[in-house]
Amino acid sequence: MEITNERAMGTLRRSATQRSALGCMLWMAGCAGEPGLRGPPGTMGTMGLPGDTGPAGPPGDAGPVGSAGDAGPVGPAGDAGELGRSGERGERGERGEMGLPSRSQQLRLLDARIPGWLPRNRERLNELVRSRGVASPTYDPMHRPVALFDWDNTMIKNDIGDATLFWMINNDRIRQPPGRDWARTSAALTADARAALNRACDALAAPGEPLPTSRNAACADELYNIYANSRTSARAAAWTGEVTLTTNQPYAWVAELLAGYTPGQIREFAREAYEENASAPLGATQTVGSTTGVTNYLRIYEPMRDLVQVFQANGFDVWVVSASPQQVVEAVAELVGVPNDRVIGIRSVFERGRATYALQGCGAVADGANTMITFDRGKRCWINREIFLVPVAQQMERQPEARRPVFAAGDSDTDIAFVQDATGLTLAINRGKTQLMCNAYANYRGRWLVQPMFIQPRPMRATPYPCTTAADAAGARLRDEADQLFTMDYPDTVFALPTP
Repeated sequence: MEITNERAMGTLRRSATQRSALGCMLWMAGCAGEPGLRGPPGTMGTMGLPGDTGPAGPPGDAGPVGSAGDAGPVGPAGDAGELGRSGERGERGERGEMGLPSRSQQLRLLDARIPGWLPRNRERLNELVRSRGVASPTYDPMHRPVALFDWDNTMIKNDIGDATLFWMINNDRIRQPPGRDWARTSAALTADARAALNRACDALAAPGEPLPTSRNAACADELYNIYANSRTSARAAAWTGEVTLTTNQPYAWVAELLAGYTPGQIREFAREAYEENASAPLGATQTVGSTTGVTNYLRIYEPMRDLVQVFQANGFDVWVVSASPQQVVEAVAELVGVPNDRVIGIRSVFERGRATYALQGCGAVADGANTMITFDRGKRCWINREIFLVPVAQQMERQPEARRPVFAAGDSDTDIAFVQDATGLTLAINRGKTQLMCNAYANYRGRWLVQPMFIQPRPMRATPYPCTTAADAAGARLRDEADQLFTMDYPDTVFALPTP
């Protein structure tokens, strides 16, 4: 009975549902039916369109440090730093050999278009080039012939040392010495000279500072007179032991007064002085302190420039040896093609890259003694030391011919030792200097050439040179190249330039 009743109730429920559905269909308005049984899940629908961007969230915590990126491009160079101080002087290295011209090159001789040479001198010089230069079958590139030139009044008209000192005075480049003690600049200054400098210069600047000599004539006058006239403005003697066979105190003073400056600064002073003098007309003068009429022009002798370059082109080892300061001569020797390492001048001792009052010695003379400069026999010492590498004990002596120059040129008695050493030819520029001209006119072994000055040659000397009675810097009678006393006085016979 129970089963029959459940079936009857199901039949009644289905009949009622059907009737309800039929009614809704008939009226076209759906009537909600009874909830059906839950069907199985449908398949996933397609992804909907993106929604609008939501507001920014709060900052997250910092992440870990990333790895280094690649290096960026190099930035532009920074400004140059200050120049560092020079290091201490190193040991001297061995000198390298200069390059040599080829034997196949055409022989270069003196340029015939450059006037000034006496015809016989030109001929003899060209013959030396042919017989000793690279075109000669006897030429030895391992032992090149050496040609030596004095600088002042030999390579140029007038004196670069004078010009540089006068430029320094007129441009306030002389420094007040330490403790205002002028004996520091030269131990050879007399007490009168030191006192005169103290009176005129002490109040003008502190020690180590430049003296305003362009505006203070009194100080400039003392410096000029002590150098140029070897006397103070009051006419008192300025030097003790002024000139010897190895030094000239006023010449040395030019180098000593450069104390405190670097090599580059010294070269620049010389270049400025040279440009001022080279651009001035022949015969120009200047005022130094209150002194007027001071020489203010320089000119390189073009025939001598040509001679230097002819020697170089033919394999000669060309040097300049001068009693002007080393860096001063370097600045102008380069104008004729002679490099710095082929210049020997008065050499200062440098400390921390700056010149001191001490000068380098040669032979047995120590640095700082200031008694052995490139002057007279001192030139021989420096030539033997620097060019021929002669041992210290022998540097003052005349060497065998293999260790001597083939050619030498000078204009003064102060050149006599090294020009006497030449084994081929010696050129004497006639400035009327007794010891040099006595040797030149004696013409030992026919090796001497006398040449008038190429610019404004001096007139003939009115009387013969007093060769038999004159004395050298040591007070001894003059001797010739063979170390013999002269037996005659020679008249002046070569003084005029050839007619163009």
